[in-house]
Amino acid sequence: MPATRDASRLFAIKLLHSVVWAFFAGCIVAIPLASWRGHHLTAAALIGVVALEVAVLAFNKMRCPLTSVAARYTSDRRANFDIFLPEWLARHNKLVFGALYALGIVFALLRWVQTPGLQGQ
Repeated sequence: MPATRDASRLFAIKLLHSVVWAFFAGCIVAIPLASWRGHHLTAAALIGVVALEVAVLAFNKMRCPLTSVAARYTSDRRANFDIFLPEWLARHNKLVFGALYALGIVFALLRWVQTPGLQGQ
């Protein structure tokens, strides 16, 4: 029975981790979209939300805290043992989404600077 309980807990953690990941990935993708539409405050808020996640990762040695929780319930250590993502994406997640986040910030700043009347705000 403990193996079944561990599997159930691991599944729940993977599901939660996947939902949290999807939220932050969505925020990252939404940054340039909000900027493109001229919603600069929304873009800034999204940048701030993701910055909080980056701070959490930095505080935890660039690991999601859920990874450590998931590790209690399996000996598997593949890149996606703790999340429902393809292994290649889980392995390169920080690189891919870190680059998208940085590019989104640059794009948002450029759009903000190019918007008449907003430079002083």
